[in-house]
Amino acid sequence: MIPKVLLFVNAHHPTVLRPSLRRDQRAVSEVLGVVMMLAMVVTIMGGVWIFLSPYISDFEDNTNWNSANGIADRFEDRIDVAGSAPEGTGIRHTLALKSTMVQPVIKVETWTIAADLTPDERITVRNINNSAIGITAINETARSVTIESPMGIESHAFSGSFNEVVIEHQSSQDHWMTVTVFDADERALHTSMLYIVSGIQISTSLGLGEHEIALVNDARAERFPNEPWIVSQFPNIELDTLVTGELRLSIVLTDVTINGSIGSGEKIGMNMVSLGPMTLFTGNAYHLRFTVENALNDVITPQYHDKMLEDHTLNRASGTLDTFTGYAPYLRASGADGFTVESQEHQLILEVDVKRVEVSR
Repeated sequence: MIPKVLLFVNAHHPTVLRPSLRRDQRAVSEVLGVVMMLAMVVTIMGGVWIFLSPYISDFEDNTNWNSANGIADRFEDRIDVAGSAPEGTGIRHTLALKSTMVQPVIKVETWTIAADLTPDERITVRNINNSAIGITAINETARSVTIESPMGIESHAFSGSFNEVVIEHQSSQDHWMTVTVFDADERALHTSMLYIVSGIQISTSLGLGEHEIALVNDARAERFPNEPWIVSQFPNIELDTLVTGELRLSIVLTDVTINGSIGSGEKIGMNMVSLGPMTLFTGNAYHLRFTVENALNDVITPQYHDKMLEDHTLNRASGTLDTFTGYAPYLRASGADGFTVESQEHQLILEVDVKRVEVSR
């Protein structure tokens, strides 16, 4: 028997061919790829920006802060030079104030200095109001008074009294005033001085707010946003011991006024002109008392007091006040009543000078 042979047509499985992508479909794929790539780039750049943004802001703040301190340093140097120059002379300086503003702080710090000119009398001069003063002399030797102010000089005579003598005057206490008390022989017994100084304030914008530097009477106070004022440099007051054993207290007040507006910009030219130095007093002093009060902020005056009484506080704690020479509280230990100088029976020489500078464009 012959076997049957079966023939199969197309014995192999048919191959299914995918139709090729059309041209428009390929174009869509390329566009999607580009969009995805751009999205990745934007996402990465956004992440980098978010990560670096605080550092960039801190860098800008640090740059502005350094610029403000540099401007303050240059102001201090130029004011010191101009203040020592003769009246009507000075210097011209150019500063870049792009991110900084300079403005005046007017009549912000008040100094009162009083001393007897003889060891045999103790006299107190009290400011009653803007047009009257009270004079008390323990030994009743006071007979006349001379008052000097920007308005001129006036003199008043009075009878000796153990009680306070009230003198009405026409002088102004708005800026400065000196009072000298005399005895019957026209010998000076006492001097009292009042001077109100002005300064400048340098403000710079930072990320969290305004950074401020105040330059008042050779002192520098600084405040960062949301922080209190910190005094980094104190007024120019020095106590020296001379070769003769005498003590010399030198108080140099610096009064800076701004005439007009300084403005801001890349290059701001400023004139710093001396209004003429003043000498309020020089000579022997007894029973000295002086006070200082800064009105810029309540925390500044206590910092002045703490700095001035550092040595006295240390000597009081160690029990060595009987040999201490230096600044001491006049009455209360806090210095709230003013300050004096503990000289341990050595002669005290007092010098009070004023540097006056006008700043303008």
